[in-house]
Amino acid sequence: MSIEVRPEAFPLARVFTISRGSRTEAKVLTVTVTRDGVTGWGECVPYARYGESLESVTAQISGLPEGIGRAELQEALPAGAARNAVDCALWDLEAKQAGRRVWQLAGLSAPGPEVTAYTLSLDSPEAMEAQAREHAFRPLLKIKLGTPEDMPRLEAVRRGAPAARIIVDANEGWSAEVYADLAPHLQRLGVDLVEQPLPAGEDAALDGLARPVPLCADESCHDRASLVALQGRYDVVNIKLDKTGGLTEALALKAEAQAMGFGVMVGCMVGSSLAMAPAVLVAQGVAVTDLDGPLLLAQDRAHPLRFDEAGVHPSDAALWG
Repeated sequence: MSIEVRPEAFPLARVFTISRGSRTEAKVLTVTVTRDGVTGWGECVPYARYGESLESVTAQISGLPEGIGRAELQEALPAGAARNAVDCALWDLEAKQAGRRVWQLAGLSAPGPEVTAYTLSLDSPEAMEAQAREHAFRPLLKIKLGTPEDMPRLEAVRRGAPAARIIVDANEGWSAEVYADLAPHLQRLGVDLVEQPLPAGEDAALDGLARPVPLCADESCHDRASLVALQGRYDVVNIKLDKTGGLTEALALKAEAQAMGFGVMVGCMVGSSLAMAPAVLVAQGVAVTDLDGPLLLAQDRAHPLRFDEAGVHPSDAALWG
C-alpha cells in the first residue's frame, strides 16, 4: 500500500473573513492511499490555530508506514488534520475494495440530505446586511463575530434575513462578561446558538453563567477526551473531522457526546466537497449541520456534493465513500 499527499488550492467565490483574518483560497492537502490498484481519497485543511501547516501535516503523513490500517492510525497520529485525511482515505479504500458504501461498512443507516448553515463573511454592518438579503432564502445563516462591533452587525443581518434561523460564531473573541452582556440581545434577535464565545482553555469562566442561548464548544472540543471538561459549561459540541482526526473518531465522539447529553453540531473548515463528504455521514440527525465549504468556493472538485432546498446531499461513490 502506498500513501501520497499533495497540496491543492481552491479559489473562493469571494474574500472570506473571520476575526483572525481573511483568505481568498482554500489551501488543502489531498491524500491518496493505493492498494492492489485501488485508490482511496481524503482531504484535510491544516489549521494554524492548532499549530498546523501544510508542511508539518505533510511531514506527519509522509512518516507513516505504508501498510498502516485504520486501527493502527488512531495510535500513530494524534487527533488533527493529518490523521483525518489518511483515515478518510482508508475508509474510501475499504469501501471500494468491498464494493460497498462507507455508511454500510460503519453500520450506519442510509444517509439523506441535511439542511446546512451558510456562513456570512465578517464585514461592515452594511455589507453583512447585503449578504444576508442575498441569502435570506436559506433557512440557516451563520455569522462570524468576535469584534467590538458585533451588535450592529447582528442587527444588520437580522434586518436582511428576518425569517432565517441564525447561529453566531464568536471564534474565541469574547470574554465571559461580554457574553453575559450580549446574551439578552442574542435571545431578542432569535439567535439559535453561539459557538465558542471564550478562548479555549478559559471554559471555567462559564461556570454558573446563565445560558439563555445554547453554547457550543468548537475550539474547546477535539475528540472524546475533551468532553468531561465541557460538562455543565456547554450545551452542544461542534464535531469537525480536521479536529477529531477523521471519520473513525468523529463517529465515536458523536455517540459519546450524545450519550452524555450534549447536542451535536457538525462543522467544517473551508475545503472542497471531498472534505465534506465523510462529515455528511456524521451529520445525520444532528442538531446543527454546518457543511457549507463547497458553497464558498469558486471552483470545486469533480463529482461535487449536491446542495438544494433539502440541504447537502450524501456524496456519490465517484467522489468518496
